[in-house]
Amino acid sequence: MLTVVPDPAVACGFVNEPVGTHTSRTIMVPELRMLLAAVASTAEYPTIRAAVVDDNVCGKATVSGRRELFRRLSELYSFRSDAAIYRAFRLLWNTDAPDAPLLAMLLACARDPLLRSTAPIVLDAAPGDHLTPHELADVVEAAFPFRYSPIIRSSAGRHTIASWAQSGHLRGRATKIRACAEAGPASTAFALYLGYLCGSRGIGLYSTLWARILDAEPASIDRHAFAAAQHGWLDYRRIDDVVDLGFGYLDAACRSAR
Repeated sequence: MLTVVPDPAVACGFVNEPVGTHTSRTIMVPELRMLLAAVASTAEYPTIRAAVVDDNVCGKATVSGRRELFRRLSELYSFRSDAAIYRAFRLLWNTDAPDAPLLAMLLACARDPLLRSTAPIVLDAAPGDHLTPHELADVVEAAFPFRYSPIIRSSAGRHTIASWAQSGHLRGRATKIRACAEAGPASTAFALYLGYLCGSRGIGLYSTLWARILDAEPASIDRHAFAAAQHGWLDYRRIDDVVDLGFGYLDAACRSAR
C-alpha cells in the first residue's frame, strides 16, 4: 500500500509521483557517505553536482556514469536548500553515525514513492522472516498497476530489497532475512519531523510510517526523542502519556536556508 503525503508536505520536498529511481538504483548509502564527506554541510546543489561530476568524489569511471549517478542521487536526496526535508537531513547527518543509513532510508522513502510502497511488507515482517525481490516487485505492481513492464518490476524488486538491506532492515546476501535497523537520536528526530510535516502531532508522531521505519518500540522512540532534545534538535515535553514535541530548531534552520 502506498502512503500518499499531503500537499503541504510535497511543498517541503516530499514526492508523490514515482520517478523510477529504484528501477535501476538503490539508496546508495556508500556513495552518499563519500559525497557528503567531501562537501561542506552548507554546500548548494551546483557545488554538490560538481563534486560528483567534475571532481569524481565517488570514483566512477566515466563522465556519463558520474552524471547518471548524480541524477539518481538527487532524485532521492534533493540536495536543494529550499527543500525543508533535505535541510533537516543535512543538519542531522553524520557520516560515521550508526544510524546514518536510517537517515538515508527515511529521506529516500519520502522522495521515492516506489520505495515507499515496499515499506509495509518489510516493516510487517517478523525478525527472521525471509523476503524475496519477487515479493517486493509484486508490491510495486499493486501500488502502480500496469505502470512497469515485468522486466522493470523485477529490477525494482531487486533494488528495493537491496536498499532495505543497506538501511539495516534486512540482512543476508543471496537470501534476505528480516533484521532490526539501528535507530538513534538523529534518525528519530528526522522521522518525527517528517511525521510532523505530514500533519501528525503529539504521541501520534510515534506511530507514523516514518516512525515505523526506525524499527523501534514507542518507548525506545521516546528515549531517542529525549536524547535528540538534549542535542537541541527538537523540543520535548512529556507528562504521563501526553507528549508535546516541537521542531523550532529544524524549522528555523530550514527557513534560514531558503
